[in-house]
Amino acid sequence: MVRGLYTSGWSMLALEKKMDVISNNMANASTTGYKKDTVVLESFPEIMTKIVGKHNGNSGRPRNIGTMELGSDVGEVYTNFSQGQLNNTGNELDIAIKDSGSAFFTVAVPDEEGNYRAFYTRDGSFARGSDNRLVTSDGYTVLGENGPIILNEGSFTVTEDGSVVQDGEFIDRLLITEFTDTTALRKYGYNLLQADETAQTREFTGTVQQGCLELSNVNIVREMVDMITVLRSYEANQKILQSIDQTLDKAVNQVGSV
Repeated sequence: MVRGLYTSGWSMLALEKKMDVISNNMANASTTGYKKDTVVLESFPEIMTKIVGKHNGNSGRPRNIGTMELGSDVGEVYTNFSQGQLNNTGNELDIAIKDSGSAFFTVAVPDEEGNYRAFYTRDGSFARGSDNRLVTSDGYTVLGENGPIILNEGSFTVTEDGSVVQDGEFIDRLLITEFTDTTALRKYGYNLLQADETAQTREFTGTVQQGCLELSNVNIVREMVDMITVLRSYEANQKILQSIDQTLDKAVNQVGSV
């Protein structure tokens, strides 16, 4: 019975974590280039159950009667990198990646010591910095193959391979990094991703679309359904917890006093 308390209580904790992820997805449903997260639940390892007080023959050892599990927990939070819908804005500073869910714009982010590290994003809502650098909406420098992309005054064009052309002259090509395995990426914050040491890249296989933004791949209806499902599961575990608590109360205070 006490094991039931632990099982229900731990399941409630796992459901709370899942609810946090769903809430974060819903909050970022309108965030450009946001990729939804999915909670993967896993069961605790099975443990062997033995008979107490009955021994197997003359060995003096308890006899195995089967296995049991003690509930489930959050195994990992998986990020879905599928392509989001493209929205045509007509703004030359809005750039989107198409036909590749594993390719990202590369940006330079300074650390606490002033050194720059490469991070990745699908958010192509860029802007001009004070020095005419191409920057993200948070002010981070967008990198080209030759370093920061510095524009001149006036309009510019970005071709499908990421080349930046202004006044008929080639400025640079957007540094677009495509990974062979997106599981090597972790969310950093500010709609940025960081790659671990095992990340491997390959040649860019998609296309670049100027004047477009990639919307979030969150399906708000699906997230609402998942939220209702989690709430119902949480309530069910809560009722089980209360029922076991009431039974233990009777066993200790009423049966035990007889």
